Amino acid sequence: MKQSKPTGSRLSSRLASRAGVAAFLALAGLSFDAAASTTTTTFLVQVTLTSSCSISASTLNFGSSVGLLTSAVNGSTTVNVTCSNTTPYNVGLDAGTVTGSTVSTRLMAGTTTGNTSTTMSFQLYSDSGHGTVWGNTVGTNTVSGTGNGGAQAINVYGQVPVQTTPVPDTYQTTVTATVTY
Repeated sequence: MKQSKPTGSRLSSRLASRAGVAAFLALAGLSFDAAASTTTTTFLVQVTLTSSCSISASTLNFGSSVGLLTSAVNGSTTVNVTCSNTTPYNVGLDAGTVTGSTVSTRLMAGTTTGNTSTTMSFQLYSDSGHGTVWGNTVGTNTVSGTGNGGAQAINVYGQVPVQTTPVPDTYQTTVTATVTY
């Protein structure tokens, strides 16, 4: 028996029927391709954060004193420590750069030519009552804390005690602040 080719409306009906099936499968998220398959895998995403700290400090300026040092001159500044969250730290202050200066007897030196060997004593403390000398021996005379991920300001209290007044000049030293973590 000879099969006749679809013509006219029969062809249109078949094409419309196939288009309808294709649209239905597409809406259902299915496709005609029965051979399609998928494979999946997983992968790890990670970062390792290591402990970290930074430190900065502002100048401690005792200002100008007229005449004699007959009473103590007090001043303060801050040291800013930024450590990663939960990182324990210690901040130490050294003796300064003037020859003969120690943590227990800090010295500033004159800055004018011919007066650089003249010194004036001062001290740095971790408390406003000037009772605890701030040094640089961890666990003995440093200031400890725990990082929170932000800058933490720590007050440094200074005092120039009563002493025989040296030659009028600007006296200074450079103190190194160190954070140990």
